[in-house]
Amino acid sequence: MMCLRRVLRSGALRQLRSLSGKPQGDALPQSCEVLIIGGGGMGASSAFWLKSRALQLGRKLNVLVVERDAGYTSASTVLSVGGVRQQFSLAENIEMSLFGYNFVVNGSEHLGDVDLCYQPNGYLILASEKGAHILAQNSKLQNKLGARNELLGPEALRQRFPWLSTDGVELGCHGIDKEGWFDPWALLMGYKKKARALGAHFANGSVVGFEWNDSGALSGAVVDDGDGVQRTVKFDTCVLAAGAYSGQVARLAGIGDKGAKEASLSVPLPVEPRKRYVYVVSTQGRNCPGLATPLTVDPNGTYFRRDGLCGNFLCGRSPNEDEEPECETLDVDHGYFESDVWPTLANRVPAFESVKIQSSWAGFYDHNTFDANGIIGRHPHYSNLFIATGFSGHGIQQTPAVGRAISELILDGKFTTLDLSRLGFERLVNQQPMHEMNIV
Repeated sequence: MMCLRRVLRSGALRQLRSLSGKPQGDALPQSCEVLIIGGGGMGASSAFWLKSRALQLGRKLNVLVVERDAGYTSASTVLSVGGVRQQFSLAENIEMSLFGYNFVVNGSEHLGDVDLCYQPNGYLILASEKGAHILAQNSKLQNKLGARNELLGPEALRQRFPWLSTDGVELGCHGIDKEGWFDPWALLMGYKKKARALGAHFANGSVVGFEWNDSGALSGAVVDDGDGVQRTVKFDTCVLAAGAYSGQVARLAGIGDKGAKEASLSVPLPVEPRKRYVYVVSTQGRNCPGLATPLTVDPNGTYFRRDGLCGNFLCGRSPNEDEEPECETLDVDHGYFESDVWPTLANRVPAFESVKIQSSWAGFYDHNTFDANGIIGRHPHYSNLFIATGFSGHGIQQTPAVGRAISELILDGKFTTLDLSRLGFERLVNQQPMHEMNIV
């Protein structure tokens, strides 16, 4: 099943959805209490948590999710590799991913009849001499907060993973529990199905504008559902979770207006699409990594992991800042594999010298150009606008925690579980980046 899903995600699934026509969504209402812009992982999770927690509190809450990509053909959520790890340096990211792990492994308790296909193979992040002290420092914090990983030197790495070349490697951090990967599509559909069962509505359409009331607060969104007619949906509260297009939507609300009198409104939401390639490869090489192989990350950022039971591997690498590809299409550059990915694979795993590409796909990161970390919380100017975007490639594992956090802010008026205040929009206004001190 995992192999079939991966093959479909590499292109055939997008074609199948396009042939089946536009998926049917709920009709656009004239108003709702909470409008969520974006029906990917963050938006669907927010809808699920809002409805489930409102039910627990004995409250009725009218939640509407509007998604521009009705078939999720280019959605970042379903095109991700679905990893969950705690190997971060920021406590907030570690704690969100710990909760994400617990949510995924207990998915049926939260979402009902859903199989998230969790593979508990862990992560193995490798560091050069230059990055070894950062890796060790991160590991100490991660284990203190509840993660379980171990530090391995070159000799221990060779003994544990005999297929691995440790040339240029000073230290490795191996997640021995609570790390692995899962099926992002299954998680998204689980959120959506459960949220709908609880009464949330999901409509197709693109937000193309906003409306304001007499006091200057956001009061409605103008939605184009593709039939040539634009409709206004009034709301009390809005959640901006539009992934890679969040910055574009924020500009429609005047966020980033350099002429604004208030400083917080003049600061843009710095989120834009960044295209990433994923290659599916196979090899006939000897001493090949086995079924229990962790997702392995080279010191230069190249990664690979096993993909199902069919002998395939997923791999990829984020380009340098000055090599970012165009984002007009989801076309894959196979030359990038030959020049930037394969040489590292062959050097790190000799069995990969003879790899062959079986398929490939591309997806978009919702890249936060300010500090590459998620932006979570209330906008400082618009008190009824909440933001959940900019996770820059590690968002899928944090959707459970972020959706819960958004529900807390809306229903309780504050964070009640994990304090994510440092990841709010205010850090953009105050020019206080929250960088990951991580070698990945």
